[in-house]
Amino acid sequence: MTIWLQNDDTVFAAFLSRRGFVTVMSIVSPLSRLRGASAPRRLWPSVVLTIALNVWVLIRLFQTEFGWFGQGIFLLTWILLNCVFLLMVRRAALAAALSLAILELLILVSQFKFKITWMTATFLDVMVIDPDSLSFLLSVMPGLRLATCVAVLAGLALAILLWTFDRTRIPRIASAVVGCVSLVAIVGLSNEIPEEPHEPFQGVNHVSNFARSMVVSLSELSSSGWLDFDRAVASRLKPLPADDDCKPEGKRPHIIMVLDESSFDIRRAPGVNVPDGYGRHFASADGKSRILITEAAGGPTWYTEYNVLTGLSTRSFGRMSFYVTRLAAGRIKRGLPQALRRCGYRTFTLYPAYGAFLSARRFQKSAGIDRMIDAHEMGAGDVEPDSFYFDKALKLFAKERGDDPLFMFVYTAANHFPWTNRYRPDLTPDWKPLNADAETDEYVRRQAISARDYKAFVEKLKRTYPDESFLIVRFGDHPPSIAPRLLEPKMTDAQIAEHIMERDPRFFSAYYAIDTINFTPVDLSSARDALDAPYLPLVVQEAAGLPLDSTFAEQKRILERCEGLFYRCKDGAEARRFNRLLVDSGVIQGF
Repeated sequence: MTIWLQNDDTVFAAFLSRRGFVTVMSIVSPLSRLRGASAPRRLWPSVVLTIALNVWVLIRLFQTEFGWFGQGIFLLTWILLNCVFLLMVRRAALAAALSLAILELLILVSQFKFKITWMTATFLDVMVIDPDSLSFLLSVMPGLRLATCVAVLAGLALAILLWTFDRTRIPRIASAVVGCVSLVAIVGLSNEIPEEPHEPFQGVNHVSNFARSMVVSLSELSSSGWLDFDRAVASRLKPLPADDDCKPEGKRPHIIMVLDESSFDIRRAPGVNVPDGYGRHFASADGKSRILITEAAGGPTWYTEYNVLTGLSTRSFGRMSFYVTRLAAGRIKRGLPQALRRCGYRTFTLYPAYGAFLSARRFQKSAGIDRMIDAHEMGAGDVEPDSFYFDKALKLFAKERGDDPLFMFVYTAANHFPWTNRYRPDLTPDWKPLNADAETDEYVRRQAISARDYKAFVEKLKRTYPDESFLIVRFGDHPPSIAPRLLEPKMTDAQIAEHIMERDPRFFSAYYAIDTINFTPVDLSSARDALDAPYLPLVVQEAAGLPLDSTFAEQKRILERCEGLFYRCKDGAEARRFNRLLVDSGVIQGF
């Protein structure tokens, strides 16, 4: 009996032979020879496609990576991704396509993040994914959901086609060896030349910076965790008082905090001209001009937002400080709004961005904010003059005014970078340039607009509510990004970067001022001439005459021991000890 087989399965042939078939697989040999002869012709489409994908990767390398080091890390990352997928699918073209998809997605997300936050994507973006981040993306890109679905479906269809037609088969042992070598090289180079904190703010090297940040982040997390605090301390804080235990002497004033975007007294820079009366904006009601030492130099506002709401330092999070509001959301339940709520205040913020941005809404809720009114609810555009937010604050006060005092945290945004374009020239029709440098002059012009809008806001409060008492504390969230060049015009960029890395206070100095309406500050002993930003909640409570809970009483002792320094005191030792006390008292959880 003869059996005609259309394949070269020798195992099946042996099975038939053992059962007595006379002629088995009479066309096996011819077919085998035919397939062997046509193998190169069947492989070449996969080989050509794999080469094309690698050429495209090289193009993207030179488009997005600068410097031999970044380009080398990019190539090692590309090789590692290919090896990982080859271990799973063995098909070279499919592995290259999947790896390219990962890199393109990373570059796209990083470029988008840089456009919004002026910082490229890092590995911590993967580790700290939360619903607010996805909500923020969908809110600023309404078509993202549909585009993502279409891209996923198209990618699946392409992957299935490649799986079917890709004839290459790479040995897994080879993929494993090359992948391990690539991984060791990435880790070794990243440790030898670790990622500097300023590099993600340059807007380039998206893939290599992401790979290096993975090495640095995992190393730091394994050694010190998310939050830096002492393992144990001998003392304990007293339990926090109940919400109705705060009994201040005298009438409680309404409290308004004003975040003056990117503002500092530019007279500290040599050769800069300012309008007459410029310095009055930086003086308190007692005539003093005070300096607020922030933890950001021309960078993220949310560092100072975290400082002044929680009374804590972003530096306790190390390299994770950029994600401080996302990490603190739901975990840190101590700060100025919480203390004010115990004293009967109702707490609000007028926020100039989407509430989901960096989990701001969840963070502020856990810090004690009853209600955040974000840009969407206010109907704010991209950048509004300060008068827009002050008018919203007046309307909010009129609506919410009652028997209980109010706390309002008002953000402004008109002085946000860049200063290379003239913002709302109609607001200063008579402005005459005071400085030859157009960027500096625009910065001074916007400060003049902010000072005018704030003065009008105070006058409206006085006129509309002559019988109400107000304590107003305003502050610059950080010096502007142009400040280092103005402060030290003779320094090179490298020298300035070195001073910033060393935390030179000159490059972190903004201002804070204390104003009042129908109210005299009760205690200004904590309002030092130069003060680290985490102490500002303490200043507000003492100025308002509110009794301090045990956490702020302890922080007052730290202020006195350290003479206005917080994290900078004893190289972070006081902050680490204080964090441990807060962990033990239960107001810091989950770290």
